[in-house]
Formats: sequence, structure tokens, C-alpha cells
Amino acid sequence: MNNDVNYNAEGVLFNIQRYSLHDGPGIRTIPFFKGCPLSCKWCSNPESHQPQPELIYKKTDCIHCGKCVSACKQQALSPNNPFFIDRERCIQCGECTDICPTNALEMKGKRMSVEQVILELNKEENLFRRSGGGVTLSGGEPLAQPEFARELLKACKEKGWHTAIETTGYTSKEIIEDVFPWVDLALTDIKAINPYIHKENTGVDNTVILENLIRISFITKVIVRVPVIPGVNDNPDEIRAICEFARLMLNVDTIHLLPYHTYGENKYQLLGREYPMGDMPVNREDKIESLKQVVESLGFHCHIGG
Repeated sequence: MNNDVNYNAEGVLFNIQRYSLHDGPGIRTIPFFKGCPLSCKWCSNPESHQPQPELIYKKTDCIHCGKCVSACKQQALSPNNPFFIDRERCIQCGECTDICPTNALEMKGKRMSVEQVILELNKEENLFRRSGGGVTLSGGEPLAQPEFARELLKACKEKGWHTAIETTGYTSKEIIEDVFPWVDLALTDIKAINPYIHKENTGVDNTVILENLIRISFITKVIVRVPVIPGVNDNPDEIRAICEFARLMLNVDTIHLLPYHTYGENKYQLLGREYPMGDMPVNREDKIESLKQVVESLGFHCHIGG
């Protein structure tokens, strides 16, 4: 195992979130990776789906000056378009963002080196040490940029920081074995055990995911997280099936139930997309509490929320 860090390794992030009290112990900073092989209907970070930086349009900030429309060589911008941006014409060059006076047009995603990210993370080093916190890679799917994720994790370990990663587990065996020796805690999603339900709602089969979650649990500590989605898995049978699978894993004693929410709904409009969940109602508290009882009856600690 090569311990030398390649600080020149590059990847694309769309956010670095500071002062998080979730996603691992203590106070944490979370680099959010662009790109995800899944297309979960309820995803609250749609800006993470595509691997490359992409243009967003904040309608409420637009003053309709027309400068961007005149400047766009692809003729991809028009006030007559309900989403303003023609995504088929747009080549994501970002030139329109340079002349927008109100930042109504913005590129979401930035290519950064490991060295650049570590310089940002250094700002919270004292908080990590005082709180027992650290760095959590999230996304998107960090394992969709495996070299960047591995080198960033190695750099964090070199600094003595606690490392965690949020992952769907949808990747290869080789990437699991390459990345997870540098991970102190894995936060692994299980959306559904039923393969039909999983593919219908995420776009991918879950066979590889479940195999990889077993592999991950042999390498590091794991917290299983279940996004509880109405009509998908918000019933005792599916939650029980998820818990039964988690009992096959090592290093798992806690399951988080993450109630469905609509916090990311407005982001779809910024990207010119329809919200896939429509007007789906959020979970009732009493239903979540009953599902928590199912989890605890199978011997796990259960926490509601992230």
C-alpha cells in the first residue's frame, strides 16, 4: 500500500460544507463530489449528478439585462425558454457567468487538486482536533472519482484527521479495496433490498451494491443509512429486510433512518429539470417512529435523521 500522497491529483467538487454536526463524529467539513452513477428520484443534490461543472440559473436574481443572451455564442440563452437555458445547445463554457452582474448564472462545480482542497480543510483543523471531528467525503458519489477520493483521504490521514465517506457502494471491488483502507467510517446507503424496487427508483440494480457493502464492512466501521421514501421503502417489511441484510455485515451496530424531505426541490428548477417526486408528501412522524421500533427490535441502535 503506497502511503505517498499525490497532491496533484485532481477532481471536481461542487461544494465544501463547513461546521457540519452530522455525517460522522464531531465537527466536520464535507467536500461534495460531482458525479453519481445512480439517479435516485428523491435526490436532494441534483447538481451532483453530472461529473462536469454545469450552468445553473437563479431566476430570482436575474435583472433581465440581456448581456448574457447577447454574449452566448451557442444561442443557448433565451427569456422565452421557461428554464432560460437550452441544455442541448449549452456547452458549459461558463462565459455567460463572467458578465452576469448579479450572479444569476453560475457554474456549479470546480476542478481542484488535492493540495487546494487540503488548504481549505486546514482552516478547520483546530475544530477537528477539539471536537474529535474530521472530513467526510460526500456527493454525488465520491467513488466515481476514485483516484481523487483516495489521495484526498490519504492526505487527511497524513494530517491525523478522522476520515469518513458517504457512498452508495456502486463501484468495483478493486476501487473498494483501494480506497477504504484510508477510511475510518463508512456511511453506506441502503435504499431497498428488493432489486426491482431499487432499479425502478435509482436506475441501477443493487446486486453489486450489496456485495460491496459486505466488502466495506470487512475493512472499516459502517453506519447503514436508509432514506425512508413514501411508497418505496416506508413499510416494516422493507425496513426489516434491510436490517436483516445489515446483520450479515461486520462492524455495523447503528442504522440511521433519514425521513424523506423536499429541501432540494428548488435545485431542480435551477438546473432546468422537473422535480421527479412531484408533490409526494413527507413521512409522518408516527410512521418513522414505528419503523425505528422495527430496527431496534432487530438489535440495532437507531437514529432518526443524519
